[in-house]
Amino acid sequence: MTSPLRTPPRTILVVEDTAPFRRLVQTILESAGFRVLTAPGAREAIQLAEQAQTIDLLLSDVMMPDMSGPDLAAKLKQSRPEMPVILMSGFPGGEVLVLNHGWHFIHKPLVPVQLVAKINDVLDGDTRDQGTDHFDTRK
Repeated sequence: MTSPLRTPPRTILVVEDTAPFRRLVQTILESAGFRVLTAPGAREAIQLAEQAQTIDLLLSDVMMPDMSGPDLAAKLKQSRPEMPVILMSGFPGGEVLVLNHGWHFIHKPLVPVQLVAKINDVLDGDTRDQGTDHFDTRK
């Protein structure tokens, strides 16, 4: 009897400048069966992305000291256009920052089950299109 084929765990790149929160998110995602790459900022995330064979999803803080989450996402999507993006922020109105890009958003503080559900929905759902032809508030 043959055993069913196992799919490799999906890889999530988590970019968060607050170390305790980054470790918490890593623990939550690893407990849910994901492979997790972590970076404290955009520069390290870009280096990881250059070395990693697969990144199935970017989960990034919006506000970081070296580069914003939306700017990081735009840069990484140049070489990984199929990679979905979820941005997270504890500040009110964070959704407005991602409206123009059509990226997904989740509020901090995170509820573990909601975070995992959001990631699974983005990876497995029908709403994978994240084009940049969305509403532009600058016009």
